[in-house]
Amino acid sequence: MRYLLFFLLTLNLYSFDAVLNIEKDVDAKATLTLMEDASTAGSTVNHSKMFKLLVDDLKMSGHFIVDKQLLRGNFDDNTVPMEVRDREYVLKYRYAPSGTTLSVKLIRVADSFMVFQNNYSVNAMSRYPFLAHNAVVEFNAVLGFEDISWMKRNILFSKYTGTGQSEIWIGDYTLNFSTVILRGGLNLFPKWADASQSAFYYTSYNHEIPTLYRVDMATGAKRKFIASQGMLVASDVSQDGNRILLTMAPNGQTDIYEFNIHTKGTKRITHFSGIDVNGKYIGDESRIAFVSNRIGRANIYTKSIGSRSVSRAARYGSNNDSCDAFGQHILYSVNEGGSSNIYLGSVA
Repeated sequence: MRYLLFFLLTLNLYSFDAVLNIEKDVDAKATLTLMEDASTAGSTVNHSKMFKLLVDDLKMSGHFIVDKQLLRGNFDDNTVPMEVRDREYVLKYRYAPSGTTLSVKLIRVADSFMVFQNNYSVNAMSRYPFLAHNAVVEFNAVLGFEDISWMKRNILFSKYTGTGQSEIWIGDYTLNFSTVILRGGLNLFPKWADASQSAFYYTSYNHEIPTLYRVDMATGAKRKFIASQGMLVASDVSQDGNRILLTMAPNGQTDIYEFNIHTKGTKRITHFSGIDVNGKYIGDESRIAFVSNRIGRANIYTKSIGSRSVSRAARYGSNNDSCDAFGQHILYSVNEGGSSNIYLGSVA
């Protein structure tokens, strides 16, 4: 039982290569060609990477059909070459030799009208991927497509570095940018503390019992919140940042608890003699989804906070060991024939 629990809670600590296939209605996509400013082309080692980042972001959005061939030309005017007259848009960009600024123009091919123009900057060359992410997110919105602002967000993850040692890293979603933000001892399970990503929680295993800390991103100040025997993981934070869903095992078996950061009160949400882990708020945050072995193998369940009634949420597969939630939707993994697939379900 202990080995199964450890596996469920450490799946996200290992790096792996994955392929994400997205299929959308081709007729709803805009056709687009990229044109780099000839005067600054190739002036840093990241220039070829910038083109690839822009292409990958555009494709990941699901809203654009992008030419694989990069053109070069004059950034300052709105003219478009004859060979792209069958496209809808040309995205002109100038990536400065400093590696920290990006200027973009979106030109409508039909009438050479400049639909959008803006400049972007970062405080260090290593953060150059966010130049591409910010630009694509913004002109995607200008064209009225579905919001993709998630591309601009940072991700948090842990890396084992040795026996009893780990690091917490921050990066962009492509991991073209990543850097260590916490090291020293065994620190695991980082989780953003609020929507603005101004702070994060993590569990320290450097004391007699697991301890949850909060770190301020601006100052680096660290604050202790709660400690518990056995297991302590922050699996989700409410939208207002006032409540945390915790996996704890104060009596040997893991259950889901809710911690109020203002009152410091802890409320037990699940009551099961087996394994309940990885709680996620769903809907109006009066309910949760979580992973449990109530039928002998890991599966996804939902319940209302304050109620003992539990419902099975995953309808595919029989070994569903991880889940995430957004609003009324649940993403969960399914082990099918030796491979893992991801399913999207609704709890409305």
